[in-house]
Amino acid sequence: MKTLLLATAIASPLLALSTAATAEIYKFDPGHTEIRFTYNHAGLSDQNGQWKIIDGEVDFDANDIAATKVSVTVDAASIDTGVGPLDEHLKSGDFFDVENFPTITFTSTGVEQTSDDSVTLVGDLTIKEITKPITMSFKLNHQGAHPLGDFFDYYKGDWIGVQGTGEMLRSDFGVGMFAPVTSDEVTLSISAEMRAGGWE
Repeated sequence: MKTLLLATAIASPLLALSTAATAEIYKFDPGHTEIRFTYNHAGLSDQNGQWKIIDGEVDFDANDIAATKVSVTVDAASIDTGVGPLDEHLKSGDFFDVENFPTITFTSTGVEQTSDDSVTLVGDLTIKEITKPITMSFKLNHQGAHPLGDFFDYYKGDWIGVQGTGEMLRSDFGVGMFAPVTSDEVTLSISAEMRAGGWE
């Protein structure tokens, strides 16, 4: 929902990681983290949007995947569909009511490794002070030194890259206007790069 459920985060192939790995706090790279949503518009087309302001962190230990913790905060007013009037309507009281509910949050409650490079992440999504559980599937794209680290100081250090998807019903969170004519079901897609320790 550039801070929703990030909604996000993490997997690690045990076979590919050193057993010497220890827990790290990974921070999202704001320039390379996206939370997108897809919905069907009255049966005519699938439409997309994103939130552009996202913050959060992942507490990750390759030796204890089940202990992974994810927290994400989304600036609800950063919603962007590419259509100005639609964005303003989505920010209004008919939908996200960003003046009264400025943030969307996600806090993980459990993680299960499902393959060498994927996990199922379960957590609490809160929109307009309504909290419901949501399940997302994540795939690990990369763990270790960033391929651009030799060229830019920004990319030095240990990095993780992930992609994830999940489904939600927008009516569960008080943003169900026009459902089901415009689909109640929304697909969330997350692509994120995270650096151990952030940039502080």
